[in-house]
Amino acid sequence: MAKDRKSRIPDVIEKHETSILAEWLARQLQAVPSRTARIDDSELREQSRSFLSSVRAAAQKGELDDISAPAWGAAREMLASMSASRARQGFTPTETATFVFSLKQPLFTALRQELGRDADALADEVWAATLLLDQLGLHTIEVYQRSREHVISEQQQEMLELSTPVVELWQDILALPLIGTLDSARTQVVMESLLQRIVETGASIAIIDITGVATVDTLVAQHLLKTVAAARLMGADCIISGIRPQIAQTIVHLGVDLREVTTKATLADAFRVALARTGGSIASDEPRS
Repeated sequence: MAKDRKSRIPDVIEKHETSILAEWLARQLQAVPSRTARIDDSELREQSRSFLSSVRAAAQKGELDDISAPAWGAAREMLASMSASRARQGFTPTETATFVFSLKQPLFTALRQELGRDADALADEVWAATLLLDQLGLHTIEVYQRSREHVISEQQQEMLELSTPVVELWQDILALPLIGTLDSARTQVVMESLLQRIVETGASIAIIDITGVATVDTLVAQHLLKTVAAARLMGADCIISGIRPQIAQTIVHLGVDLREVTTKATLADAFRVALARTGGSIASDEPRS
């Protein structure tokens, strides 16, 4: 489209808004039938009406080739809010992008009704509308992707927290059973959970059980030592349990120094040591001979 020619798109949208909106809604419902369980028709209608209005207002300022311009601020914000919401609701990227891309055909139909006798003008306007909606659609996908990544990150953090429960076994004794891989991110969660529970309970001993940790390498051993050191700074000694023969051999082979840390083969053995240190005891229920 020539730079000196004003686009007819905003005028066409204003004149045919009712028919464009009706066809657009129908196409959205047809393209994404599964979305009805997550968003009702009235909300979808309001989102569509609001977006169409913002497109018309921005297009009136003549900046159809650059949606980063200030005129498109309201449209971008509306798409960002909608994309983030749909990412949290479980919409797919296709379902989310369809909101914008399904507007093409209704808008093209309206343009043809107005400019059908002027082939050159129709071609220019259709091309301008295509570029515009493609930009807006890509913006929608980008925002959706960032929002989805944020949701996944939050879920991973929640899973980390749930997978590192700190249990109060006895007065002054905590237990932290670890299962799976112990990497840097999880170590941070482990350390924060343990320290928080030490503060809350005033425990003097924490048992870190690694029975469920598949492999122990130098990095895992370093993570364990950091956790032990942090607990000591909070006034609690640590006992590491779950040292299986193969893990003991690996630790010796790696040259990891655990001499200052009490280690036991099982959680039960570690619990007995912890009870002895705290002066506690468990009476046997076996009958005396």
